[in-house]
Amino acid sequence: MKRSGILNAELGEALATLGHTDLLLVVDAGFPVPRDAHRIDLALAENLPDLRTVLGLIADELVVEGVVRAEDVPSHNPRLDSWLHERFSGAEFTTRPHAEVLGELAREAKAVVRTGAFEPWGNIGLYCGVDAPRWFGGEGVVVPEQYASKV
Repeated sequence: MKRSGILNAELGEALATLGHTDLLLVVDAGFPVPRDAHRIDLALAENLPDLRTVLGLIADELVVEGVVRAEDVPSHNPRLDSWLHERFSGAEFTTRPHAEVLGELAREAKAVVRTGAFEPWGNIGLYCGVDAPRWFGGEGVVVPEQYASKV
């Protein structure tokens, strides 16, 4: 038996397949997941599991270099926005119109993880990064400028 971390086999497998720049969407219970998307449905009941728990567990296992959320999040759900900035402090943050999160980003995502969250604007995109110190830390390796501050 696995000792810790994410125990859901489908989610663990999806995380293991993600590469640099791949997008993973973690969404609330009401998100309209496209029919052809790789849906990982964790929702059991209202707020089971909640968005922050799922994002936190994923953050423990995934290198995240970018976080995208609807442009409404900073003003309409500032507590979520603040939590995201704390949890993903090393990531670049961007916003998109809500309609794009529901449409274009959902189609772009390698997987869509549906939570039981009843949280307004609780649809968060995570862009995968690389572990810069491990990736570029070899002797004689030239570190690209965008990763220099992380090595």
